[in-house]
Amino acid sequence: MTPRPALNRSLLALAGLVLLGGGLLVLFAGLDLYRRRDLVPPAGWHLTTPDDVLLAASDRERWSDQGWWWWPAVIAALSLVALLALWWLLAQPSRHRPGTLPVGGTPPQEGVALRDRALGDAIAAEAGALPAVDHASVRITGRPTRHRARVALALTPEGAPGAALGALCEGPLGTARRSTGLPDPPTEVRLQVTRHGPTRVE
Repeated sequence: MTPRPALNRSLLALAGLVLLGGGLLVLFAGLDLYRRRDLVPPAGWHLTTPDDVLLAASDRERWSDQGWWWWPAVIAALSLVALLALWWLLAQPSRHRPGTLPVGGTPPQEGVALRDRALGDAIAAEAGALPAVDHASVRITGRPTRHRARVALALTPEGAPGAALGALCEGPLGTARRSTGLPDPPTEVRLQVTRHGPTRVE
């Protein structure tokens, strides 16, 4: 497991435990379970019956007396938390990468690993040099043991899709398999034809 997925899972677990604990405390009070089941609420927790409120009148008056800056500060803090949560959520799709791949087949050589970006760049460089290929890009996704390759090939107007696919499998993908000792990953190939301007004949 790479460090960032481990951190993500730890943060999700911590947030889930906090939300679950807070929800159970409020639910126990709403259902009056403290009185019905003779349960002892946590120390300092005053929301214990359905008639209780989260902020008592004295608390609301105390916070209201802090001055005009209090509510803008609360709104700014909540907005910052919401923006950070949104940024973290939008950043997740870009992290679904294996990070490093074992090299040397099965079992892999101890201490030897290959960065997914380096492997993708190597495949893209060789694929871009194939006949009738204008340029290529490769992205390795998935897990280290179940990685996938996404290849985008831009063909010249004279290029044939079938020939380009055959050359890709026999050339760059075959080279990557022989060099790393990894099996051929499931590969998604997207083909497009490079646009070119009209030819002027004089």
